[in-house]
Amino acid sequence: MITVEEARARLFELVSPLPVEEVPLAQGAGRVLARDVTARRDQPPFAASAMDGYAVKADEVQLHAMFKVIGESAAGHRFDGAVGAGQAVRIFTGAPMPEGADFVVIQENVDRRGDLITIAEEPGGNSNVRPAGVDFRDGSTIAAPRVLAAADIALLAAMNVDSVPVVRRPVVALISTGDELVMPGEDPGPDQIIASNAFGLKALAEQAGAEVRMLPIARDTEASIRAAFELAEGADLVVTIGGASVGDHDLVGKVAGDLGMERSFYKVLMRPGKPLMAGRMGEAAMLGLPGNPVSAMVCGWVFLLPMLRAMLGLGKDAPQTRETTLAADVAANGPREHYMRARVEDGRLTAFTDQDSSLLSVLAAANALLVRPPNDPARGAGDTVRYIPI
Repeated sequence: MITVEEARARLFELVSPLPVEEVPLAQGAGRVLARDVTARRDQPPFAASAMDGYAVKADEVQLHAMFKVIGESAAGHRFDGAVGAGQAVRIFTGAPMPEGADFVVIQENVDRRGDLITIAEEPGGNSNVRPAGVDFRDGSTIAAPRVLAAADIALLAAMNVDSVPVVRRPVVALISTGDELVMPGEDPGPDQIIASNAFGLKALAEQAGAEVRMLPIARDTEASIRAAFELAEGADLVVTIGGASVGDHDLVGKVAGDLGMERSFYKVLMRPGKPLMAGRMGEAAMLGLPGNPVSAMVCGWVFLLPMLRAMLGLGKDAPQTRETTLAADVAANGPREHYMRARVEDGRLTAFTDQDSSLLSVLAAANALLVRPPNDPARGAGDTVRYIPI
């Protein structure tokens, strides 16, 4: 068996960043920007009013000063003339500042009678003007790589960018294996259970930016597993769930080997998730996850997500961990790295008492995986520990 760190390093050797494609900006949210993108204009492209009010010369602004209103400037409709001494232009938020004006007296501070205004309240020292280019300049850059969030999409649109270069989504084929499995909504036999792992892993992978193909359940026969692998053709990453152990019905490793898989490793010093297998099948990486539901999901956070991030050009890194303090004691750990289901609340972590790898209800109640190093001694309440947010 190899360590978690070594397993992850070998998994990174199986994958590399995927090609770049151009997509319309409206389809860019959640995608990984592959190359730097530059603005094509200044924002705002002109000095603009930040308030509704009257544009005047700043050196004429004082309490009780009077001005004659000579026109109006609205968003999309600038005032074409120039503001002279003792003159003002009615202006609205976002409208271009007229030539000759460099101060906006807000309308609440003005008394207007016909075409004459008087500054009736103290105008303050803020000019209420947004200078040209105060947000960004032509040539300003959004740096890659980054996952494009809603605010990034808005910024790119303002930069007059209508399409973005993004990393192609990794195509992941999920294969559940086992005679005991039926799909949700079906009527399981007396010895069958519902196939849950693929649905959890699909959600996990899609949240990370992958395109997921969930294939039909492969039964515990070589022919069925072989057919499932054939259906996975064209995927960047083939993920099998179950059948990777050493029992008489665990046939995934044998069939994958018969189909030419170059095995990278089998079994990892961790719990849950020891019977983990990986390799390469032609152009695709292959990851064989254990069948226990919690084991499969934990391996998803610890191994699958870092692989997908590497394929998306986001670096080859372990899951980010945080530190907190224990709310209750935990017993000494054994020889394998342990990812304990836990909950962090009010800055303190509590590990669940029952860590059985079949208990999805415990996993659903957790928001953290407490990371226990091999042979970690017993820890007491108040001790500092590391965890992975989930």
